[in-house]
Amino acid sequence: MSHAKCPVVLILGAGAVGLSLAGKMAGVADVYAACRPRHAAAIREHGLVMEGIWGNLSVMGISCVSGRADVPPDPDYILITAKGPDTQAICEEYAGVIREHPVATLQNGIGNEEIIARYTGVVIGGTVTTNFSVIGDGHVRVKSESSPMVFGLWSGEDCGALDGLVSLVHEAGIAVRRSEDIRAAKWTKSLLNLSVNPLCALLSVPVGETADDHLREVIGHLIRETFAVMTAEGVRVPWATADDYLAHLFGVQIRDFSASYPSMYYDISCGRRTEIDLLNGYIAALGERHGIPTPYNACIAELIRYRQSAGAGRHIEGGGA
Repeated sequence: MSHAKCPVVLILGAGAVGLSLAGKMAGVADVYAACRPRHAAAIREHGLVMEGIWGNLSVMGISCVSGRADVPPDPDYILITAKGPDTQAICEEYAGVIREHPVATLQNGIGNEEIIARYTGVVIGGTVTTNFSVIGDGHVRVKSESSPMVFGLWSGEDCGALDGLVSLVHEAGIAVRRSEDIRAAKWTKSLLNLSVNPLCALLSVPVGETADDHLREVIGHLIRETFAVMTAEGVRVPWATADDYLAHLFGVQIRDFSASYPSMYYDISCGRRTEIDLLNGYIAALGERHGIPTPYNACIAELIRYRQSAGAGRHIEGGGA
């Protein structure tokens, strides 16, 4: 009797998001995860410990990747879940396996896909509005989930990889859907990240605190500037106006993630580079290109750049919405 080949999944830059995804997909695929050595050591010895809404269990069988020599020669699916500032380095290090393979990205911000497209012909964009965090070595928590994971073709000609990836993620028990306009989906996700993540990082508060009256006006300006830039870029999102989105942000999204700290907060706490240049910094740069004033986004970006250059306040690791 013949047996169907188990799909091979390679996850590059596996932190909180990538390790959680690896743990969930290990039941339906052979999973290889490029992660930090301390996580790799713990996973090899005890398995990946998961807790939260994706299950409380220890997952064995994840193959930890330490470098190019450890990657499978012909993976069926490659996913990049690294922080945006690391995208270029990840693509350089694993260029040999990335080339000629479709590559999907689950990263915050806008602009990662353009970098990946320099290394391969088919790029699948993705978004995830789930709160992930690293609790310890080889130990992750999935705290909350606002909407399904989304994948869509960003560039190149799809040869079935997109549908195959969506089906595999669904089989793993993760809520997921296909998007016919992944650019709109990426911008939709980024609206949440650029409005609340920097404020949480600067003020050391959870997402719910950004609904305070003192911050609502700041967020309103950030979003109105962003909508002006989106109009110039020809991007359409599900909300016709900035005010329509702001009603959704304060009425649904901030409430859903109220107790969570976003990944940018943990980055600032640990003295790591943030994704600000793929969020508010990206909006400010596009605004300058189109002649659209974006003083609030430019200010927030500079404040975050200052904080990340000042070094760590205290050591906490995690990933977020």
